[in-house]
Amino acid sequence: MLKLEPRPEPSRGWSIGSPLLALAITVVLGVLLFLALGKDPVRGLLVFFWEPVRTPYQVGELMVKATPLLVIALGLAVCFRSNVWNIGAEGQFVIGALAAGGVALLADKDTGRWIVLAILLAGVAGGMFWAAIVAFLRDRFNASEILVSLMLVYVADQVLSYMVFGPWKDPAGYNFPQSKTFAAVTQIPRLMAGSRVSIGLLVALAGVAALWVFLFRTRAGFAQQVGGLAPAAARYAGFSSRRALWTALMISGGAAGLAGALEVAGPIGQLNPYVPAGYGFAAIIVAFVGRLHPVGMVFSAVLMSMFYIGGELAQSRLGLPKSLTGVFQGLLLFTLLACDTLIAYRVRWRRAVPAVGVH
Repeated sequence: MLKLEPRPEPSRGWSIGSPLLALAITVVLGVLLFLALGKDPVRGLLVFFWEPVRTPYQVGELMVKATPLLVIALGLAVCFRSNVWNIGAEGQFVIGALAAGGVALLADKDTGRWIVLAILLAGVAGGMFWAAIVAFLRDRFNASEILVSLMLVYVADQVLSYMVFGPWKDPAGYNFPQSKTFAAVTQIPRLMAGSRVSIGLLVALAGVAALWVFLFRTRAGFAQQVGGLAPAAARYAGFSSRRALWTALMISGGAAGLAGALEVAGPIGQLNPYVPAGYGFAAIIVAFVGRLHPVGMVFSAVLMSMFYIGGELAQSRLGLPKSLTGVFQGLLLFTLLACDTLIAYRVRWRRAVPAVGVH
């Protein structure tokens, strides 16, 4: 029979191999899912894993989806490494988008390109403000950051709905719940003509480098991780757990808000009720599939964006519901959690010993 035996120490090989095995199992389960839905599994897998990279334009669209996922995941990695469970990045993303959109709506024909920087800074400030509510309630009243951050997502959605149905509703928008289209001067600069890929991709890659330096080459980053792994040791070393809490949530909230600003002043170009795209929740999976490592999250963000685009293509080409994206995301997360067992345990085959009767 199969039995799990504890390893003397966690396996470094399986810490890398676990996400790969999880992806392979997800693909197998995807094949079974396509068969159960009466669809050709080969065509289904091609839609998810080949169509998104088939042409340069589609690769560009992949990068458009991957950028906010990566930016949010970078911030979440700081939280999770610090043992701070920010589950509400989606709400911080929305409030960041709202703050950025508010600045973008101020632009007129005399506004210069400097407003792009103001839009991005407003997004960061909005996300940090929303995360600061979580940090304050955890710090002052020891409220669960999991519940508070999650519940604030729904508050953020209601604030967005109020603004686009009310004060910021476009009077010339045929009664649709949306703001005016932002002026061209507010558009996030694009990397090349004919593509929707913006400088947000460069910002995300710069964030990868900055996070790597912060986590592995600075005393502050070391303090954050020690505080998460061993709070008692952190206190003994003089590291402030309170500072670690606020630092983690401010970085995470700011990153989510920045992603919201890049989204509304980039591909969307206005505020509407569909700004919440689930990126804040999907970025949690991106962070863990990437092993909370800056470089690993680059690859997992690309993979997750393939699921987004694949879900859209499956809807239009295979007649499947768009919710298939969430199914694949969930499968990947749960298989990863299962495969992570192999990091701390090894599987052994042992023959069952027959019970000896007592005479």
